[in-house]
Amino acid sequence: MGAADSLRFGGALFVEISFAVQMDIYLILTFEIRRKGYAVAKAVKVPKTNAMRELESAGISYTLHTYEDDGDESVGLGLAISEQLGEEPGQGFKTLVCVTPSNDHIVCCIPVADELDLKAAARAAGEKSLTMMHVKDLLAATGYVRGGCSPVGMKKRYRTLIDETCVLWDTIFISGGKRGYQLELAPDDLIAFCGATVAAITRED
Repeated sequence: MGAADSLRFGGALFVEISFAVQMDIYLILTFEIRRKGYAVAKAVKVPKTNAMRELESAGISYTLHTYEDDGDESVGLGLAISEQLGEEPGQGFKTLVCVTPSNDHIVCCIPVADELDLKAAARAAGEKSLTMMHVKDLLAATGYVRGGCSPVGMKKRYRTLIDETCVLWDTIFISGGKRGYQLELAPDDLIAFCGATVAAITRED
């Protein structure tokens, strides 16, 4: 047997022994963890929301991001969530619902740090005016609560406006339809899925 053969054999033997030792260590640690009553981590199945199910049914890819939900419903919630997830400024979008004079609903998606320009949104929607929906009416109209309202998966398909800045990003973040969930997806996919109109609908400084 030549030197090269001996080296290969020795290398293979070394790998095999190392694996066996690792398995022994793993078994010992697992035994000790269970013997002392520590919980063993298991994979947790994430329950899907309507928004997630509808995107999957449409063949649209997305990435789920989760964040700590402390129940906060104050002004600036969307911005706080965006910062917690480390999103780029302007990349996170919040979903607002407006009401027309005829009591129809218009969904507006704008960057979390911006304010909706109701007059600009009304023009984009072809309406004389728009008013913000009261938070107490949100659940009945959309199936979602404040802080977990997504433009995808509402009880009904409403006309949707998305601020034009969405096209500046390869992906944007929207609510996943539940507090604690954010979905990252391509803006073009969201526009197509919602049949949305893209327009300048935020207030200028």
